[in-house]
Amino acid sequence: MSQITTHVLDINRGLPCKGIQVNLCQKIKDDWKVIGEEETDSNGRCKSFLAEGEKLQGGIYRLRFETQEYFSLKGEVSFYPYIDIIFQLDESGSHYHVPLLLSAFGYSTYRGC
Repeated sequence: MSQITTHVLDINRGLPCKGIQVNLCQKIKDDWKVIGEEETDSNGRCKSFLAEGEKLQGGIYRLRFETQEYFSLKGEVSFYPYIDIIFQLDESGSHYHVPLLLSAFGYSTYRGC
């Protein structure tokens, strides 16, 4: 399992969000470098942004969730065409799970286990 994982849940439907493109990026100076890309599986999860055993250095990272297509396929208009979650890693190499609870007009996130 990757050091960074996520899980996307549609809180209107009470179901996982399948098929959302998610990019993991690292902030380098004033720019973002894509270091991993994955699409949520049938359980709404992304578990393989990084190679097994690969550890990230401390710093600022971003998960970008491309949500507009997901809602379009459901016949819904979404207020958020994409959602960026920006977070900071320490040097410990710990696992970071960053869930996204999603609806067409709101979202919530937290650091999970």
